[in-house]
Amino acid sequence: MSHKLLKSTMVVGLMTTISRILGLVRDIVFARYFGAGGMMDAFVVAFKIPNFLRRLFAEGAFSQAFVPVLSEKRSTGEQHEVRQLTDAVAGTLGGVLLLVTAIGVVAAPLFIMLFAPGFVEETDRFELASGMLRITFPYLLLISLTAFAGGILNTYGRFAIPAFTPVFLNLSLIGAAIWLSPLMDVPVTALAWGVLIGGVVQLLFQIPPLLKLGMLPRPRFRWGDSGVRKILRLMLPTLFGASVAQINLLLDLVIASLITAGSMSWLYYSDRLMEFPLGVFGIALSTVILPKLSGQYAARDHDSFNQTLDWALRLVLLIAVPASAGLFILAEPMLSLLFQRGEFTLFDVEMASVSLMAYALGLVGFILVKVLVSGYFSQQNTRTPVKFGVIAMVANMGMNLIFVGAMVMGGYHAPHAGLALATAISSLLNGWLLYRGLRQRGVYNPLSGWRRLIMQITVALSIMVLFLYMVAPHGGFWQDAPLWTRIGVLGGEVVGAALLYFSTLFLLGIRPTQFQKR
Repeated sequence: MSHKLLKSTMVVGLMTTISRILGLVRDIVFARYFGAGGMMDAFVVAFKIPNFLRRLFAEGAFSQAFVPVLSEKRSTGEQHEVRQLTDAVAGTLGGVLLLVTAIGVVAAPLFIMLFAPGFVEETDRFELASGMLRITFPYLLLISLTAFAGGILNTYGRFAIPAFTPVFLNLSLIGAAIWLSPLMDVPVTALAWGVLIGGVVQLLFQIPPLLKLGMLPRPRFRWGDSGVRKILRLMLPTLFGASVAQINLLLDLVIASLITAGSMSWLYYSDRLMEFPLGVFGIALSTVILPKLSGQYAARDHDSFNQTLDWALRLVLLIAVPASAGLFILAEPMLSLLFQRGEFTLFDVEMASVSLMAYALGLVGFILVKVLVSGYFSQQNTRTPVKFGVIAMVANMGMNLIFVGAMVMGGYHAPHAGLALATAISSLLNGWLLYRGLRQRGVYNPLSGWRRLIMQITVALSIMVLFLYMVAPHGGFWQDAPLWTRIGVLGGEVVGAALLYFSTLFLLGIRPTQFQKR
């Protein structure tokens, strides 16, 4: 079982790595052509708003309710019943999203006023953000249907196609920045068109594999379908929690729009680097184990359920902890090497590195949440993780106000870092609450060997961190040295740290086969 899960996780991780590398190339292009000023802030808002809603309709509330129900139907029902469910969900979801998209396009200025009130007094930036939002809002419909298709493919064990799909959004945005932006009166507007084109291509890419599987839905609007109603019942608590999350994210944007111009862009670039390990490993792992856990729970195979969850948590500890330390230590060198050119200045690097260091503190929490919620959603329990999520989000809101307020009053030069720090701490809180909840309910009982594993990782991590501090260049190396020299040094640091970490683990007795056996 674990060998198959590990193989699937590696496939998803590989596809996601390709996407994330292209995502980094995309952000390098953004930094080169648009920098981190007010115009880029306008695009960040216009792109974030449909992405916020996407978390409700795509990989958020909908996917977490849909995949367990589809897995259960596949395990206990006939093929025609599975088809009826997907047809009904496709028609109902599509109809609702079409209405939401129409409202969003018409009410775009109101959304900008709500999400970025700091733009209102700057007429040009407000109008630019509103115009771009009208172009990007249909992305919500397109990407949600793409996620629906991906949920079907994942349930049938086809993980590679959904994981590879985001590549097309990155290619579209890169092409828009390089070739379309010079043709536009306001160059940054090209990015909005890139988002729309990328959404169309991503959806079309799902059709051939669905046809091959014989699972291409024929949309039917069936609000009263029993499967649709069950998914809606499971979604309601998650929708409530996601609404709290959106209020929290709204507060982040509101505060960022009211402090230094460029704050949204600095948070965007630092978040993009933090998302790399989260997407390559955390999302890949949670994507693979959710259908597996759902099937094991439906079959009442509690021992296998516990083993799958324990296996996933061990991998989280093994990978996420060194990734978090590496991001924290190498924040400024990575941002400088990747983004410092064209419109992206040394000052922008310094500002983004502070928020990246803050985000890095919460990387383990971000990945833990992705994995642990699968333990709840696979049992079709959406209420409990929502309750914990609400607690974490309320804490995040309070910390946003406290941290940013204290930094502004204290004259700190980078108050936006308070937003990142609050997000990191709240993710750790959420992860701890989810873990404690599974333990208290007897859903998860750790298998033997955890104490030894923690000691082994602690020793290996300490040696890795010491190595990174000892070999770090000093002075203005990251600004003054030739490009290829900087690439070689940073690459050497990353590869050397990884080799030292895993070699130490090997010497301490950890073997890859331990994560392949049942």
